[in-house]
Amino acid sequence: MTVTSFYPVLMSRDVAAAAAFYREGLGFETTYDSDWYVSLRLGAFELALLAHDHATIPEGYGALPRGVVVNLEVDDVDEVHARLTGRDGIVPLLPLRDEDFGQRHFIVAAPDGVLLDVIQPIPPTAEFAEAYAVREFGRLG
Repeated sequence: MTVTSFYPVLMSRDVAAAAAFYREGLGFETTYDSDWYVSLRLGAFELALLAHDHATIPEGYGALPRGVVVNLEVDDVDEVHARLTGRDGIVPLLPLRDEDFGQRHFIVAAPDGVLLDVIQPIPPTAEFAEAYAVREFGRLG
């Protein structure tokens, strides 16, 4: 088997509004756009949005996401925080902070009940460093 792509598809009540959130707030580009499905790309990464009531959704599975956290790892979380939380009344549900387990991050509510966790890796404390399978923290900050 050769994998050519692997990406999340999030069900949405308002596909156009959800797509606007990811395009305008995070810089995603549209690769396919219809009233029921939008495919987005940010560099090598893909995300799609699908109307929760579309006919392709199997019976009983059209519920909107719940308990979904989408991580967006960036090289400058402070810049994304300033850009994203300054628009359309977006207020972080988890304020920008450093975590001992190796993240500087914040969380906002994305459309349709999805949580968006914007993360910049930072060196973990010694207590958490041992939990990492690869101990190459040079890329972490």
